Amino acid sequence: MTRRVIDRMARQPAPDLADQALPAGLTPREREVLELVARGLSNREIAAALVVEESTIRTHVKRLFMKLGLRDRVQVVIFAYENGLNRAQ
Repeated sequence: MTRRVIDRMARQPAPDLADQALPAGLTPREREVLELVARGLSNREIAAALVVEESTIRTHVKRLFMKLGLRDRVQVVIFAYENGLNRAQ
């Protein structure tokens, strides 16, 4: 499901909101995890990319959900798109 949302949103032009501030309290590492989740990476893939344990990523993802008021990874993708955080790299 998440991959389909990512694919659909990737075909649309992203809004120019990259300079928009994220909610207070979001750490640089949480922002990094947010961007990787929004790209459709699994916890395992994110852990490998950031050279940390998968359990650490699960903790970051849970905190992202709480801080941003999101329920699931699909909402993370939508949030990232709406805030210009998922630009092609």
